[in-house]
Amino acid sequence: MSEEYTDWRRHAMDGELNLKELIVELKPLQKPNGEEIEGLFDAWIWLNNPEQYNSYTTASLRELCLALDWASSRPDVNCVILTGVGEKAFCTGGNTVEYERDYSWRPQEYRTYMAVFNRMISLILENEKPVINRVNGMRIAGGQEMGLACDFTVSSDMARYGQAGPKHGSAPDGGSTDFLDLYVGFARSMESCILCEHWSAHKAHRYGLLNEIVPVLKNPEGEWVANPMVNLSWVDEKTGSLTYGDFLEGDAKSKGKEIMASCTVDTTLLDEAVCKLSWSLANTFPGCTRKTLSSVRKKKLHWWDANRETNREWLALNMAVEAAAGFRAFNVGGKVQPDGSRAPRQIDFIALRQAIANGENWSKEFVESLMPPH
Repeated sequence: MSEEYTDWRRHAMDGELNLKELIVELKPLQKPNGEEIEGLFDAWIWLNNPEQYNSYTTASLRELCLALDWASSRPDVNCVILTGVGEKAFCTGGNTVEYERDYSWRPQEYRTYMAVFNRMISLILENEKPVINRVNGMRIAGGQEMGLACDFTVSSDMARYGQAGPKHGSAPDGGSTDFLDLYVGFARSMESCILCEHWSAHKAHRYGLLNEIVPVLKNPEGEWVANPMVNLSWVDEKTGSLTYGDFLEGDAKSKGKEIMASCTVDTTLLDEAVCKLSWSLANTFPGCTRKTLSSVRKKKLHWWDANRETNREWLALNMAVEAAAGFRAFNVGGKVQPDGSRAPRQIDFIALRQAIANGENWSKEFVESLMPPH
């Protein structure tokens, strides 16, 4: 067999993979007992912006495309593991500082940016390898869309899931409007995409969004502690409503915060669960697994391919109206006020709707009038 034939690099967009924004690591495939398998690997791709909750920039999206293609092209890679650096977030979507600075009021620039984002989602959906989303924290907005494109999700039980679009000037048209209802059904998908209320990992697991959740908190005695901020009972005995995974409120929430403050984060079980899933996938016929991936992914790809270009056009045009207001409000809001409270990071929605009802036109001056105190 010729050397050229066996060199996988001839199929990759970037065979050398010199990256600055991401961390990519080939980790040996492991048996459940930790024994490493010679010559087979999992490709771990780490979003590396923990200071901004692993929000992605244009540069990191471009590198993510290269990394996904690189992993897909390697015959010695068993699975792709997509995750984030740190304890707080897998990914919270696009970098709003960059959005406001570089793309607000510049629809054509954002249209080009969205071509890079769309390519990244397509590279997950069309990857030659199973793609596992290792969720170490928040999976919100574009991070949720990235995760929905993956084949499997293994999650910390401290993670949160949800959207941000209609609360911050956009629509979740980077995949959530195409994929989410395939996981959780129409009603829950509509609630999540529009109301942007977050789900706990327990609730997301109950809804069918995740494959597995594991604890990551340890108490001072070294014992594993389930997320102390969520309700782990199933039913409200008074109303009959399902409560498993609901966020706690009142005194129960305060007690949960105390428990959480006494614990340390340990992702050992999370990593073990990811490696166990990878090992299970390795013990299948590779060709049959690839065909099965392709067949199941078709449901996502059908809607993704049908909608992504028209969605890209709308998202670009929206940068000259509501997105310009939403991203600026997110960036300038959140400041501590004289009374000690924090200003919101959202516009005054009622004022916006009243102004539109009175025929107000979009302008930079109008956008500024909607901003929270800053």
